[in-house]
Amino acid sequence: MATNVLSKVYETLLCSPGMNEAVKIDVKINRKTVLLLNSVLENGLNKDGAPTSELLELVPKDDLTELKAFGEECLKKAGLTELNEKMKTLTGK
Repeated sequence: MATNVLSKVYETLLCSPGMNEAVKIDVKINRKTVLLLNSVLENGLNKDGAPTSELLELVPKDDLTELKAFGEECLKKAGLTELNEKMKTLTGK
């Protein structure tokens, strides 16, 4: 029953007014943090398409795609896309 209540809370939050409005976030973080953030995003979204948390199960695929694109954009802006790809080949992912 607790899972059902938690699902309802997530659904309510995701449907709240203003949740689809774009916000501008001006942040400066170091490259190490960008790599770690992207890794956390990729692991959380799970490459085989199976979300790893209850919240992600409720989020539409388009929003998950947008989140993944955000991580990739951060890598690109930090100039770490190629390094990240090479690191993936080392870990076999």
